Amino acid sequence: MRIEAPPSMVQLATEALMRMLLSGRLRPGDRVVENQLTQELGVSRPPLREAMRVLEQQGLITQLPRRGAFVTQLTLHDIYEIVTLRRELERMAVDLGVPVREPARLQRCHAALDRHGACARAGDWLGVLEHAVEFHSSVIGLSGHRRLEEAYRSIQLQMLLCMGMNRQARASDESLVDDWERHRRLLQVIESGSPAAVHEELAGHGDMTFLDGIEERVGGHSPESLAWLERVRKGEP
Repeated sequence: MRIEAPPSMVQLATEALMRMLLSGRLRPGDRVVENQLTQELGVSRPPLREAMRVLEQQGLITQLPRRGAFVTQLTLHDIYEIVTLRRELERMAVDLGVPVREPARLQRCHAALDRHGACARAGDWLGVLEHAVEFHSSVIGLSGHRRLEEAYRSIQLQMLLCMGMNRQARASDESLVDDWERHRRLLQVIESGSPAAVHEELAGHGDMTFLDGIEERVGGHSPESLAWLERVRKGEP
């Protein structure tokens, strides 16, 4: 029997801040005011500051000298780096981990998918996002490659923001239950044991819908990001 440690105050504060970012309570360019947040979240300054440091390390908060902390605006180049790195890490994980050799690793995928489904049925879109990230992280875990998991974890919160934008872009055509169904289908393909089939399913997973018109909504264009966006729209790998 395994006893799970309760989440720390830092973890809870980090999750609360991420929910504020995803829900739009904190928007790009907003100042992050410690006094206000300690009262609103019911935490003391030390765990809040540590949570802010976590988000700063992920590039989601920017500390400016003598001005304080502000929510970072992701640029097109940021999105290009996040999405392409995620794709390569997932591709490597599938090549290493499918067919699945350790049933416990697959069980982790099922557990994350179950939580995803419960949130979908409850209409909890923030929970759906959080457990979608958990599910994809468990897919990375199929590889049995600790350093690969660490690399994926290093961009996890940035991925969550991109997933949030994608959820909003798909909301009119895809329900939360449909979102869960999309992930359930991916797990079924993983269980089939064919890496090529998993790669094909991931390519059509629908996680880049938010890129439609993205260059008009964010700045920070670069030659690399614009060339990548053009390839994505042509359906090129």
